[in-house]
Amino acid sequence: MRRIVRTVLLLCGALALDDGSALADPPDNIFVMAKDIGDVITLDPAEVFEFTAGEIVANVYDRLMMFEPEDPRELTGGVAESYAIQDDGETIVFRIRDGLRFHSGNPVRPEDVEFSLERVVKLNKTPAFIFTQFGWNAANVEDLVEIVDGSHVRITVTAGLSPGLVLNALSAGVASVIDKERVLAHETDGDLGQGWLRSHSAGSGAFWLGRWKANEFIALEANAEYRHGAPAMRRVFLRHVPEPSAQRLLLERGDVDMARNLTPDQIRALAGHADLAVDSYPKGAIVYLAANTSHPVLGNPAVVQALRHAIDYRGMADSFLAGQFSVHQAFWPAGLWASYTATPYELDIEKARSLLGRAELVPFEVRIDTLTSSPFPQIAQSIQATFAEAGIDARIVMQDGKTLWPRYRARKHELIVARWSPDYMDPHSNADAFAHNPDNRPEAMLAGVLAWRNAWASEEINERTIEARDTQDLAAREAMYLELQKRLQTEGPYAIMFQQSEQVVRRRRVEGFMSGVNFDHVYYRNVTK
Repeated sequence: MRRIVRTVLLLCGALALDDGSALADPPDNIFVMAKDIGDVITLDPAEVFEFTAGEIVANVYDRLMMFEPEDPRELTGGVAESYAIQDDGETIVFRIRDGLRFHSGNPVRPEDVEFSLERVVKLNKTPAFIFTQFGWNAANVEDLVEIVDGSHVRITVTAGLSPGLVLNALSAGVASVIDKERVLAHETDGDLGQGWLRSHSAGSGAFWLGRWKANEFIALEANAEYRHGAPAMRRVFLRHVPEPSAQRLLLERGDVDMARNLTPDQIRALAGHADLAVDSYPKGAIVYLAANTSHPVLGNPAVVQALRHAIDYRGMADSFLAGQFSVHQAFWPAGLWASYTATPYELDIEKARSLLGRAELVPFEVRIDTLTSSPFPQIAQSIQATFAEAGIDARIVMQDGKTLWPRYRARKHELIVARWSPDYMDPHSNADAFAHNPDNRPEAMLAGVLAWRNAWASEEINERTIEARDTQDLAAREAMYLELQKRLQTEGPYAIMFQQSEQVVRRRRVEGFMSGVNFDHVYYRNVTK
């Protein structure tokens, strides 16, 4: 461990920023964070489905609709200055803000909005389901997203969704507006610029992508012409530091301004530090255990029920997760409208053994996949230990996000400890992922749907999910989501365990960092020193 930490410190201390300044003692106009960024696979908004990349996209691109750092719970216009919902409830006309420009200097036009939305559907990458639920597909999207005139874009939703849900969905990362002219200049073999945009940017946000070097760093440069004014930091630098202990040392030495992945024990040890402050942000991220029901053993509902009773939820939350994760056992986060907060499960080894005995499956072996980054190894190890008491021999395989997520999306796992956050602020976002699987065939490749990834489908649950989505009466809709969450606690392939509260440690002179409820509602533009 000492050798690993020392190597990271030497690398970080030796790293020179583009202006020649060393990483140690960052300049007043450069914001440096130590963070595990090993989950970044791509930075194309049409493809991004990971936590760190989503955060980067949120700072590089403005979306059609947005949650701004000044009021992170209020949905407002981003690229859209205003909108008008037509009487049919299916059509929304957006007015595009005057005077917006991309980082290239090109004006932001209705053509760019049209191209950005259509591109997501045509590429059909993992997050495309956010738009295809509107009734859009590659064959019809050009008819359903249309330019009205030089200032307006009209969209038509054919799936009977409420306008409120649609507007929330248009605040997701896939609604980032990209520079059509710049992206198509880098198109190769009809890929709509995807190959280039994976490691470049073409947005109008507060920052532009200077450089991303996988598993090393991400550098963002300030957009001096941003619509809210130039950010105080001319550069934001995310250094890949996967070890929390190395992050702590860098922070205490003054080599970084903020550490993003310190453990609760490390944060407690820093209490009272004269130069450091701890900030906590309630998040909507959910940590869960999922079972691939195509597995010959895990396909038995009694086995999944046994797993739920063989987890020490409270023990983990009160020890190595204290302050950062609380027990939560439903798919929609606590603190949001329509959240279900009952926690019916606790560690009960005898109950787990009884369920497994009735299924004639004691003992059995299983593989648990999870991330290398804290606290996922510790969670997996706790589960491994209590599973052993119940007669389950679990083998843990830890991987970085670039390896784990493609494996999970291809249904190659057995059990997985993973994290999920809503794509937009409506309960259908998580219901659509956890509960709704309209096509369970392997070739359907519904990789953005957790139910599909785990080969689980219920026709009745599918119907109830769509009914809840389309119900206009708010009280009735809330009751439906509460029912769905309660049913998934016993019927789904999951043991939902925790909800996150993000803790960051910063140097006291750093102010203005904001992390909202959703995974990508993280903002750098108001940071000052």
